[in-house]
Amino acid sequence: MAFIFVDQHHYLWEDMINYAKRCSWKTADFLADLMQQKTFSDWERILVAVKGDEIVGFCTLTKKDTYPELPYSPFIGFVFVAEQARGDRLSEQLISEGSRYLKDCGFETVYIVSSHDGLYEKFGFVKIDTLEQGNEVETVFSKAL
Repeated sequence: MAFIFVDQHHYLWEDMINYAKRCSWKTADFLADLMQQKTFSDWERILVAVKGDEIVGFCTLTKKDTYPELPYSPFIGFVFVAEQARGDRLSEQLISEGSRYLKDCGFETVYIVSSHDGLYEKFGFVKIDTLEQGNEVETVFSKAL
């Protein structure tokens, strides 16, 4: 398994856009749109998990998440693992690799916004905030790096 940090100049950028468009998680369409609009800048990256020559997972490392009004930064977001790669703790590996990268960038804390209870806590994240929009409730998690 290889973990590759991809920005818009990396050869995997277009492959990642195409993968996000066709993967089973429909929210990835939104990520593909953000990538096509080239909204990533500075140190922001897509962390791509590759097995052989196949993309099997990804997450984003960004200044802001889908709630730009939040006072927190940086974020790990859009964590996705392909069905055939699930069960091998790949999401944990993505979060760990992404956290190392953000620490190397000089950050002391990382944040994740999610509606999943119990998932990120097992990776050492703690709940710090709750967001309500319509019928959806999401939680902001943080972890010291």
